[in-house]
Amino acid sequence: MDRRTALKNLTLATGYTIAAPSILGVLQSCKTDTLTWIPEFLSPAQGFIVKQLVDVILPTSSLPGALDVNIPEFIDLMYKDVFDENEKQKFLKGAEVFETKFSSVFNKKATKGTKENYTDILKTYFDIPKEKQQSVFNLLKKNISDISENNREKYHIYTFLTSVRDQSIFGYFTSQKIGEDVLAYESIPIDYIPCGNMDELTNGRAWSL
Repeated sequence: MDRRTALKNLTLATGYTIAAPSILGVLQSCKTDTLTWIPEFLSPAQGFIVKQLVDVILPTSSLPGALDVNIPEFIDLMYKDVFDENEKQKFLKGAEVFETKFSSVFNKKATKGTKENYTDILKTYFDIPKEKQQSVFNLLKKNISDISENNREKYHIYTFLTSVRDQSIFGYFTSQKIGEDVLAYESIPIDYIPCGNMDELTNGRAWSL
């Protein structure tokens, strides 16, 4: 499956509602200079980690990548302005545990990690058999108080990584560039075609919202 088809399938499964016009503005603006970007919610180290992760999850190819549509900035503002205090603390704890784990695996600070390092560690957590995937889903459904000490590191890391992944996909398909240039887009739909072939009408692309 090529990346365009994969993105089409992902957007069909994305069911979020955007909450704040200021956050939408990030997704409609030009690409931020990530070298000078200062996060508003995350620490600088956490901002670096999120930037590396989203670049692995949605890299630039023939299509724009996550960095091209300001996904790190989007995630930072979502946690600053949208999520409740409990979700904020879960995310920050997960980022802290992930940073510690990264350092222990690669014997260097997460802020010194390469794209290859981040690719490898994501594969460790997501490239797993189906039975292990189900155990992760079951773990994430639990309250932290019900999780044994041996599984807490795993819980915190997966909480953090799945949130980065989910918000990356959400922000990506909410962005103006992807909505108008990658997905099928009509600013003012005019023609009513009740029996047309969907793939032919959209050139095989999912509709932008």
